[in-house]
Amino acid sequence: MPPLSHPPAWRPAIFLDRDGVIIENRADYCRSWEEVVIVPGALQALARAQGTSYAVVIITNQSAVGRGLVDRETADDINARLVAAIRAAGGRVDGVYMCPHAPEDGCACRKPKPGLLLQAADELRLDLPHSVLIGDALTDLEAARAAGVGQAMLVRTGRGREQEALAQNPGRFVVYADLSEAIEAVAGHGS
Repeated sequence: MPPLSHPPAWRPAIFLDRDGVIIENRADYCRSWEEVVIVPGALQALARAQGTSYAVVIITNQSAVGRGLVDRETADDINARLVAAIRAAGGRVDGVYMCPHAPEDGCACRKPKPGLLLQAADELRLDLPHSVLIGDALTDLEAARAAGVGQAMLVRTGRGREQEALAQNPGRFVVYADLSEAIEAVAGHGS
């Protein structure tokens, strides 16, 4: 999906993982819009992000496409409907970047590789060192580090609690209960 707005001069971004942060994770993958369950408080949090100077960018691995469980058009439709729901709630999304590959494909865009972040930064003119990434998995945080994103935040929704317990070096990121708390921390810094 191309950028959803015309990028201004270089600015920081709030990068958001999709599954586990904005919508509930599903062990069997989200295969249709009807299966989407938005994490409680996520839409309100994204409406709060609207008032910041940050670009809002969704970055998501969707291996169900690469595995042949969901076609690309359906995955794009789910993302488009999610963006519409965020906008209807008063939020903004400046871009959606999706890796459709299976883990064994060896692509450069599947998190923990930084490809999605670097592509978004290039296309939307994003200032990575002053950006934040909010995810529910260590692979999200590793992608942030690999791309040079200034702050990585783990939320305890989705897989966040179990991922936090697995962290070898938890001092490299900040942990929040959910997207609302993480956005509040970002917005509270006067951005």
